[in-house]
Amino acid sequence: MSVSEVRAAGHEALLLATKLLQRARRADPHAGLWEAADVQWWWRTPRRSDEIEKIFWVDDEGPVAGVLITSWTDDAWQCDPVVVPGASDPETNVVWTRAIEHAASHSETGFEVPVSDDDRTFTELAQRSELIPGRHDSTAWMDAAGPPTVSALPPGFQLVDRTQRRDTPHPLRRRNGNGVAQRLAQCPLYDPALDLAVETSDGKVAGYSLYWFDPTTRVGLVEPVRVEDEFRRRGLARAMLCTGTDRLIGRGADRVKISYETDAAAALYQSVGFRPTSTATWYRALSN
Repeated sequence: MSVSEVRAAGHEALLLATKLLQRARRADPHAGLWEAADVQWWWRTPRRSDEIEKIFWVDDEGPVAGVLITSWTDDAWQCDPVVVPGASDPETNVVWTRAIEHAASHSETGFEVPVSDDDRTFTELAQRSELIPGRHDSTAWMDAAGPPTVSALPPGFQLVDRTQRRDTPHPLRRRNGNGVAQRLAQCPLYDPALDLAVETSDGKVAGYSLYWFDPTTRVGLVEPVRVEDEFRRRGLARAMLCTGTDRLIGRGADRVKISYETDAAAALYQSVGFRPTSTATWYRALSN
């Protein structure tokens, strides 16, 4: 099966990245860092990287490898080389080299490459490329066979989703801009019934969380989960997580995934049934 190289930017690149990550997850239920829903979550706000052409290698079935570039801020860039497990063309080292070159050509201040600590090939390539190991994060999974019991909210709070609040400002707007609802609506995997918020009795948003179901891979993703500082330690995050994962499983998710960096987050997620499975290192490439 012949493989050709294509380039795409903007929403077209988002859709190709979605297909690439879905294919990678179907090829291996455990390999790789990202789900298709991750790149759709990253789409929530306009970025400098939107108009940068991403590189994809495509065969008759669709993308088989790719180089994803994401700018979080002007000084914070991320590069993700992705190869479908088992693919022989293109070679992994070729994708890696093209990824590092491509990211370096667009980021003046350097960039990060997240690598699963279980991925010996990419770890060796990162070390060979003299990238600097930096921060770490962890990933945990929950099987559909063991969903948590839905937890009640304390008095004075209610749980709502975006099907009930379509005409109100989105809770994410404060940190992601006024156009966040429109950007999320452009994502094929976004479901307003899985976009949850906790409100006070006077309508103030105390917390929010988003749940993504991918019917192609039957994987659910939790991203993000946030409770505002003044409302923490009241069980709000737990209530959202229990309801959100219950809805994901109700949609047909066989497994649900969540990632985190802090011990506090780990304790919360494990308390509702997530089990840690892997860690990742974020390697830093310094600017030239």
